Amino acid sequence: MNDFGLYFQIGYEHIANLRGIDHILFVAALCLRYQFTDWRKILILVTAFTIGHSITLALSVFNVVSYSVKWIEFLIPVTIVITAISNVFVKKFVFKSKFPIIYFFALFFGLVHGLGFSSYLKSLLGSDHNVVWQLLAFNLGLEAGQIMIVTGILLISFIFVNILKLNRREYLLYISGGIFGIALQMAIDRQPF
Repeated sequence: MNDFGLYFQIGYEHIANLRGIDHILFVAALCLRYQFTDWRKILILVTAFTIGHSITLALSVFNVVSYSVKWIEFLIPVTIVITAISNVFVKKFVFKSKFPIIYFFALFFGLVHGLGFSSYLKSLLGSDHNVVWQLLAFNLGLEAGQIMIVTGILLISFIFVNILKLNRREYLLYISGGIFGIALQMAIDRQPF
């Protein structure tokens, strides 16, 4: 397998398995409020997250920014907790605002998650001259995994809300509550103090 394929696979596997549970929970908390019919809003949301994590991933890999890994590992579940809490305020599922606050959460919190991805990626990269190519491949792999996760979340939501006829708000609150609980425990376990 060539370098591009290898780093694409590494990026994909980093987010699309249970080792990346914190990232899966974050994407779930972001997307739970939406259904397949909201695909344009989901596209903007996922793009905002991608922009955020791509910026800090690149800045970190090229040693432009430095950070405490302990703090980033703590802040990642904090972003999940905040995103899950934001779902409590969704009372109606009519999203008329052109730029709802969840988009800014996705962008800003993507910056934090990018630093989390970078500590993993930096451990794999050597002093190879193909770093840009490897970074692109890793990022594209992450995105492929993220698309799979978003599709899975939307499918599960469709089944519960449209087929099993669960109340959409109750479904959102129940799943967000579970995500909140898991992320809060992760934050407590990772606290850097």
